[in-house]
Amino acid sequence: MGGESTGSFYQRVYAIVEKIPVGTVATYGQIALLAGSPRAARQVGYAMSGASSQWGLPCHRVVNRLGEMAPEHAFGDRGYQRMLLEMEGITFLPDGRIDLKKHLWNGHEGA
Repeated sequence: MGGESTGSFYQRVYAIVEKIPVGTVATYGQIALLAGSPRAARQVGYAMSGASSQWGLPCHRVVNRLGEMAPEHAFGDRGYQRMLLEMEGITFLPDGRIDLKKHLWNGHEGA
């Protein structure tokens, strides 16, 4: 991330996450790319773990590159994130991963 501050990167991440439309998900790497730091997927994860629920961000729509959900501690348990996504129409493959071919946000709609 070079010489930029973590705070400014996190703010860009939060602004992107805020735009992820209902019924879609974005990956950590995709958000890092949109935030201008394509190799900062892990930092996006740190930003998500530091996001306050009071901000109303749809953090449940952020998943890993395989369509797997956040670690259990992120939402209290893995079932909660899945429930939120299913309520928005997200479908899952038989192995429990999100069907990214159907639900991956293109980074433009809702922006």
